[in-house]
Amino acid sequence: MSGYRYSWNRKSLDELVAFYNDTIAPKMVADGLEPRKESPPYEWLLDNGFSGLADTLRKNHELTLTEFYTDVVRVGEDEGDAYDWGISSESMISVFEKYLEGRRSRGNLAERTIRSRRSRLAQFARIYESLHGHSDLERHLDDEYDRPEEIDRCLAVFDVFNQELANDETKLKYYSEIRQFYEYLANFRRARYNPINPVANQYDWERSKPDNPTVDREGMRRIFHEADNPADQLLVLGLGAWGLRPDEVASLHVSQFVFDTENDGGSYSDDYIEFEERKNGPGTVNLMFGVDAVQDRIADLEGPGWNGYLFPSSQSSSGHRTGETINNRFKRLATAVDVTVDGETPTAKMGRRLWYTMYKNAVTELAEELEEVAADQGSSSAEIIVSNYISESERRKYRREVFGEELEAVFGNV
Repeated sequence: MSGYRYSWNRKSLDELVAFYNDTIAPKMVADGLEPRKESPPYEWLLDNGFSGLADTLRKNHELTLTEFYTDVVRVGEDEGDAYDWGISSESMISVFEKYLEGRRSRGNLAERTIRSRRSRLAQFARIYESLHGHSDLERHLDDEYDRPEEIDRCLAVFDVFNQELANDETKLKYYSEIRQFYEYLANFRRARYNPINPVANQYDWERSKPDNPTVDREGMRRIFHEADNPADQLLVLGLGAWGLRPDEVASLHVSQFVFDTENDGGSYSDDYIEFEERKNGPGTVNLMFGVDAVQDRIADLEGPGWNGYLFPSSQSSSGHRTGETINNRFKRLATAVDVTVDGETPTAKMGRRLWYTMYKNAVTELAEELEEVAADQGSSSAEIIVSNYISESERRKYRREVFGEELEAVFGNV
């Protein structure tokens, strides 16, 4: 079904909401889905000619499908539906919700992050109640006399986490987020102390350290903002958003870019770079971000005499720049905005390593989210959720969504 039929790119956000309610929702009902309680799978959108929705949201409204369903259409929030905290204290639930609403509005946190924090707080409170008979986490915080016993009660919960959570990174994430909640109780309510502060010192948890120095997110953001022309923007994206080696960036050719225009006759959704040979890597690299920058660079170069390379060189026998040139340009951008790594000007390879760091974080977050879904559903592991409920295409979609949030946080909407 042609994307032209729906004129996706011409629709405002309000028009997309109306289209969801008037066109997509009735079709979902006909197929046995519940549009007010569940979001349609991406494969269903594709099969029914609605795949252009994802591209329009991303390109024109800076939204993912998940954000559109959750924050705009409010799927799942009808009929008074509320999150099941699984605890007996209604007053504590109100405190949790007020805390999360403050983090959402003042901290500008993504809805996915809010869901993760809610799930972790709920797990803490449920275990606390199962161990100690109640879930009123404030009950013993207004009297310093109760401090030692309350620390012991909280440690008992973390003893459970220490046994059940998969790795130290995850345990430290739970510790950090729960400690922040107790800081909120101390700063904005009547808690006299934070019983979580001593917890981490009682365990031998360690954060994994990168083997190689890497440009951090803030540094890469500053470097990218310094890139004020299509060539430099493409250079930074090639390293940090696509994970290409400097030599691969230097030799990029227009023929390697495969753009999927099937969805709406012009928007790109499943775009990738194709390599005939690639050292220790896949033959294709998905373009989860930065397609417009590629288009801008092509438009900048197109004309008589262009050899198709995105970093052409009339003086090189290869017809394109070298990896050394890419490295020098990257270092020049970093120097201009005073970005350093361990006191030194970062190299292009250090910029590339950020891609690996962000991708690893995205995969870890997805795994943790599936573990939380498994716990909420009563399944013994995330593997059961993956094998029984999530198709391979949905797994790819989830990876793209999570990683896309990582990339957008660094590079903005490009």
